[in-house]
Order: sequence, then structure tokens, then C-alpha cells
Amino acid sequence: MRYVQRPGAPRRRPAPAAEADFATAVVQQVLAGLPGSAAMLRAEYGPQGEVTDFRIVAASPETVDIGGRRGPELAGLSVLETYPSVLGTPMWQGYLQVLETGAAWEGELEYQEAAAGIPHLSRYGVRAAPCQDGLIVSWKRLDSGEREQRRLALMQRLGRMGWMDRDLVRGGITWSEEVYSIFGRDRALGPMTLEELAAHAESGDRAALDDAVRLLLKAGEPIDHTFRIRLPQGEPRHVRVVAEAEPDAHGRPVQIHGFFQDLTAARHTEQQLRRHEQTALAQQSQLAAEREVATRLRETLLPVPEQVLHLAGLTVDVAYQPVEEGLSLGGDWYSAIELPDGSALLVVGDVAGHGLDAVASMALLRFTAKGMAITGTPLPAVLARLNTLLLHTPERNCNTATMIMAVYQPATSRLTWVQAGHLPPLLVRDGEARFLPTPAGVLLGATTAPSYEEAGLDLLPGDHLFLYTDGLVEKPAEVIDEGLSRLARTALAYAGDSGRLDGLVQALVDPRTRRDDICVLHVSC
Repeated sequence: MRYVQRPGAPRRRPAPAAEADFATAVVQQVLAGLPGSAAMLRAEYGPQGEVTDFRIVAASPETVDIGGRRGPELAGLSVLETYPSVLGTPMWQGYLQVLETGAAWEGELEYQEAAAGIPHLSRYGVRAAPCQDGLIVSWKRLDSGEREQRRLALMQRLGRMGWMDRDLVRGGITWSEEVYSIFGRDRALGPMTLEELAAHAESGDRAALDDAVRLLLKAGEPIDHTFRIRLPQGEPRHVRVVAEAEPDAHGRPVQIHGFFQDLTAARHTEQQLRRHEQTALAQQSQLAAEREVATRLRETLLPVPEQVLHLAGLTVDVAYQPVEEGLSLGGDWYSAIELPDGSALLVVGDVAGHGLDAVASMALLRFTAKGMAITGTPLPAVLARLNTLLLHTPERNCNTATMIMAVYQPATSRLTWVQAGHLPPLLVRDGEARFLPTPAGVLLGATTAPSYEEAGLDLLPGDHLFLYTDGLVEKPAEVIDEGLSRLARTALAYAGDSGRLDGLVQALVDPRTRRDDICVLHVSC
């Protein structure tokens, strides 16, 4: 690399290599004991004896250059290759002047850098002194204090906080810039005294603030007090003052140091959280009351979750297991009664949804179905009228329901049944389990023009018939056919062992994944 020599540029001849190496080693030992940033620069010359560059040959351990490189990394670097913008600057001319005159030079360097992509102008104080055929250069950053002040101002602004100092002896008061913003005060008016704060506080806060300030100034008791001030425009502002006194040798306060903090945003957040908490508590109370009503209503409708009934020559084993987590009270239900003509009515139903509405709809369907069956209404007509009833129930939230309804005549051993979108009954006979073909019937509440058909079955001694809701066979992420196949296998083993119905439920349903009510009627001849 070669540069054209300017008029008057110093001409030097380099010292012999051995002598230069020895001098460098000595200088490095000296620099190793120095704090701060210092380095030895050896001049490089062109063929005409002009200085073409400087090379860093030694550096103190704490040296940090404008690029963030440290002492050991700097050794061997060329000044103009590493910092090309230095050429022609007052600092470069100062280096040449030191070589020419042998007198030390001091000056400043401004350097444009970019931190995180943001341009910033940094200032350094630089001193250069002659050493052999080179220079000893030291530098110190001049803008570090300015940066710290900017950081402090940013922290105060983001934290809505500002500091204050007061000299009780000389009477001087100092506020940081942010305190003026907190109080909405014109900076030309200067800071307020602590005694003046109470006059700016809301009337309800003045007495307590006045007492706290008096104890701080007279007895040196620390203060941590929040009060409200009202600005000329806007809502009251919540301001916290924290201060402590610095006493003299006799314990009398002579200096006050502290800070003010605007807590308005935090107080608004607290109020919002408190309102949300009150709303949540009210909702919890309402939900708890609704759950209690629904539970009592369901217990009144279905008082016995497990029982064995004897109706018209049949044995009916009942298992009813509702889900009782929160308000997930379901609409599963059953009826098993003897009708006036001596026949048996068997019903299993499932209202869509959960909660009080589901339980209420279940009660409506259950009692209406029983009433019409007692009067001898044909089963398809019962379903059609229940469909109309569900469609025209005012303010109903449960839109649909499934249902299976059967009547058994003991004189003929004939079972007549209808269904509305329900899962098929399971018949276990002669060691074989099969699902009965379902007659036509859409779920209740789905259409204004439904069609319901009737099917029949002669029950034989030793038959086992299962009526159930979907909670017995459904599992998350599983098709319903798999659940039905599992029911058929399990029911076949259960019927052969004549076990209790709750054992069948336990074998089929995992309580950890159950999400729905379970209702099962096991009818045996």
C-alpha cells in the first residue's frame, strides 16, 4: 500500500529489525501494566521515506477500539486498512506531527458507528506521544456519560418515574425531567417543595401526605406514600413518592433524596382486574346455583341411578351414571314402568347439550312420553307429537334429542318399539349378540315433517336386551362402529355370567376419558 506524500510530511528511516523487536517487547511489558486503552503504533514508510501507514504492534490488555476489538486482537493490524476513514483527519495529521516534532499531541476523534442498525456518532479523546520510530497512542471515550444519561432518561420515561434531590441547608431543589411530566408542571416554574405537594393533592389525600412530609423533614422518617393529584385536564393521577433523609452528625436531616412515580396506569389495571374478578365471582355463583338446581331437578326425575325392577314378567336392570363436572349435566334419561293394561314401558333418551336447559328438556320429554303411553297412544304417534313439542317449546336451547321407546306385552311376549335417531338395541340370544334392525325415525326436533315406523320382536326365555345411550360406546377419536363392536363382545360375556350392570359399564368406559352421561337398561326374560 502506498500513499502520496504531502508537502512537509516527515521522512524517517526504520530502525533495524532486531532493535525494533526489542523495543516492541519492552513497550509491550510496559503497556501490560497500564489501565485503559493504549497501543504502540509503528510507522511504515514508502520508498521516498514518507509515512504511508501505522501498524499496531503492542496494546494494553484493557484496550478496546471503536470496532469492539480488544488488546490481543489488535496486534498486527494496519491503521488505514482497519480504520480507512482516519486518513486525512486531524488525528492522522496529529500522528504525523508527533513524528516530525517529537512533541505529544492531544485531540478528539468523531467516529460514525451503527449499533443494531442505528447510526450513532461517538467521540473519543486521543493522545499520541513519540516512542522509537512510532507512537504510543491512548484514547478514552468521551460520550459514555452522555449515553448513560440518555439511558437513564429512557428508563425514567418508560417507568413513569423521576428523581428529586433537596438540600435542606442551602435550600436547593433538583428535579429530573420526568418529574415535570408527572406533575404536568411548566419547567420554567422550577420544582415544587415537598411542603407544597399537599396543596396539589386531592382533598381526601392531603392530611396524610402533609403528615408524612412533616415527619420526613423534621424527624428524618422515610416516606413511601401514594396520593392523587388533579391536573388541569384529565382524570386524577396517582403519584407515589418515596424519599429518605440524609442526616448530619447530630441526626438532623440535611439532604433529601427520593423519586416520584406515576402509578395511574397500574391503578387502572388493578381496577379492571378487580372488576373482572367481581364479574367472575358473580358468574361462578350463578353457575353454582344453576348446577345445584339442575342436580336437584335431575335427582327428582331420576331418583335411583341403579336399581333392578320386575315388570310384566321381565327383569330390568338399570344403570345411570351422569357426568357431574362443573355444569356438564347431561340430558340422558330413562323410564321403566308398568302400564295400566299390564304391559311394560321401556324408554331411553338423550337430549343434546348439557346444563339446566338439557335437564328441563329431558323432563318435558320423559313425562310427556309416559303420559301418552299410559293413555294408549300408538308409539309412532308419541314420537311425532314429541317432535312437535320440542320444535315449539318457547326459548328452547336444546334443539334435538334421540330416543328409543318400547312396549312389552307379557301375554304374547311381543316387544314393539320405535326410535328417533337412536342407537340400535342389542339382543343377546343363544350365545350370539346382534343389533336389531332399526325402523325409520329421525331424531326429535330435526324436521317439521318426520316419519316414524314401528318394529316388533318376540322375546324368548333367556334373551337379554340392552337399551343404552351413546356415552356407553363412544370414545374420543374413535368411530362409533368400534364402540358398538366392543359393546357386543362385552355384553355377550356379561349376559353369560349374569353379572351386575355396573360391571358392564366399568368394562366398557374409561372414567379418565368419559365426556358424557351413561344410561343403560338391561332387559332379561
